[in-house]
Amino acid sequence: GMPVLIAATGGTARHSLVLDHALRPLFAHLRAVVVPTGVYAASEDWGAEGLDERIERAGGELAALMTGIARVPEHAGRSPEPVPFDQLLAALNQLPVRTQALPATEL
Repeated sequence: GMPVLIAATGGTARHSLVLDHALRPLFAHLRAVVVPTGVYAASEDWGAEGLDERIERAGGELAALMTGIARVPEHAGRSPEPVPFDQLLAALNQLPVRTQALPATEL
């Protein structure tokens, strides 16, 4: 999928929840590769300390994904095919069995 950087601005910090609870799942559904760092800036964040560092970190993550996009396989981000239950059970039978004597109890 295509790399995406999620960024938004809004009136209060409470609106920042939209990044992780609405936009990130939406882009994941669309098979986009979302950078880990989302950037949200409330009104009081403009010019405040830390905003430029978050922007630089997110931009660096996006740049790293963009330069490596040719190496991202098409199936990245997709769930693997489920393993049939009988194969899971057969694999359990292949595990070494550790036996341990249990103490006898009197009823």
